[in-house]
Amino acid sequence: MAFNVLIVDDSSSMRNIIKKTIEMSGFDVGQFFEGSNGREALAVLDKEWVDVILTDIHMPEMDGIAFLKALQDQAIVSTTPVVIVTTEGREERIEEVFGLGAKACIQKPFRPEEIRKALMNVLGVDEQSMEKREVEEGCDF
Repeated sequence: MAFNVLIVDDSSSMRNIIKKTIEMSGFDVGQFFEGSNGREALAVLDKEWVDVILTDIHMPEMDGIAFLKALQDQAIVSTTPVVIVTTEGREERIEEVFGLGAKACIQKPFRPEEIRKALMNVLGVDEQSMEKREVEEGCDF
């Protein structure tokens, strides 16, 4: 099954790093979508179906907290799994994002296996099916 992924971060370099990490992890990605803040991400979600969202907290215009709150108000995407990828380390802020529906949180800088594990968990993909697909397709990750 191919997963559509939305990456939301004000740094285009970080969006590219996350994208490459997901590609290397062996996930079957249908399409990648990007936004540099929550407002752009909401515009993408108005037009496209995504299976998982990876977002930063600290962004201009609409930060990750406001974005999570906006997602809760939209029935169609309110259950889309959200993974926070952030430099934020304050425990109260991390608790806040989980309270707003985030399913996982990854601290920057991250290791590729952290992204892989988080995606597998929030999307319900098990390691055995991932390994089987990698062998069949020849992935060297």
